Amino acid sequence: MKTADFDFHLPEDRIALRPADPRDSARLLVVRDGTLSDHIFRNLVDFLDPGDALVFNDTRVIPARLSGVRLRAGPDGDVLSVDVEATLHHRDAPDAWSAFMKPGKRLKIGDRVHFQTLSATVTAKTDDGLVSLTFDLSDQALDEAIRTVGVMPLPPYIAAKRPEDDRDLSDYQTVFARHDGSVAAPTAGLHFTPAVLDALRAKGVTAHAVTLHVGAGTFLPVKAEDTADHRMHSEWGTVSPDVADALNAVHARGGRIVCVGTTSLRLLESATTEDGVVQPFHGDTAIFITPGYRFRAVDVLMTNFHLPKSTLFMLVSAFAGQTAMREAYAHAIATGYRFYSYGDGSLLFRAP
Repeated sequence: MKTADFDFHLPEDRIALRPADPRDSARLLVVRDGTLSDHIFRNLVDFLDPGDALVFNDTRVIPARLSGVRLRAGPDGDVLSVDVEATLHHRDAPDAWSAFMKPGKRLKIGDRVHFQTLSATVTAKTDDGLVSLTFDLSDQALDEAIRTVGVMPLPPYIAAKRPEDDRDLSDYQTVFARHDGSVAAPTAGLHFTPAVLDALRAKGVTAHAVTLHVGAGTFLPVKAEDTADHRMHSEWGTVSPDVADALNAVHARGGRIVCVGTTSLRLLESATTEDGVVQPFHGDTAIFITPGYRFRAVDVLMTNFHLPKSTLFMLVSAFAGQTAMREAYAHAIATGYRFYSYGDGSLLFRAP
């Protein structure tokens, strides 16, 4: 398929720079059976049934943007320094991360990079723009150092318009956040409040946690003209045996699996067999979902509004149908929905 098929124009003023307050007052566009209807997120419970299962991502965003300097010995014995910025992407080892770095082209294997009190060595570079950093610390000591010197990695479309601040420390975490490891929030979860969860529980909707540590690659545009030529960056995730058993039981009873966000959907689809059985999962996934994909596990998707020509807009087009999503996004733009990480939400029912 052509990447251009997933393009659309979004006015700048539709990009949300702050979340709705309170969180569950965000708008919710419901897309079902070719129809669109406008609602408020706190009314999500009206569209789910007793016996349905809500699946959310309990990853926690870490302060993954690090600013520092690259030091290298010059030809005359002097020290050459260049300001650098790293956005951590994937934990490769107890003492190593792969990262997107600026200016990445000026880095060489063997360079030393200093992020205030935290230092690392460049150990590899890949064609897809990732730089491997091996740090002088490891395990918990490295985690603590990153928390000390790093800042919250706001998405580029927000960071270009305003700096991060103390509000983002809480605004950019979901109520589900438990396990450190993401460099971007699973933003569909940002709309949930304890009151919404209580209402769902009272209706008989169960809630189940999976973990997918979201990488910085989620913000990268698809540069290939044909989607078949795009390479996804892998992300680490886990589905426990207990959750897998519970979700299989939900389907066996006729209930629906409702994913909160594309991250939990991608993880569940990676963990599910061709005949629809969810299995325990522990490892990396680089699943790339485009129209034509046959969904194995997920029946309903709650998600935000995504970037044009992005892998996530391709995913929702595969889930709810290309025509339906073009109409939904045109309606959202025309009626003032707020887009992207801090924006409004949509509830998508899977197309036949």
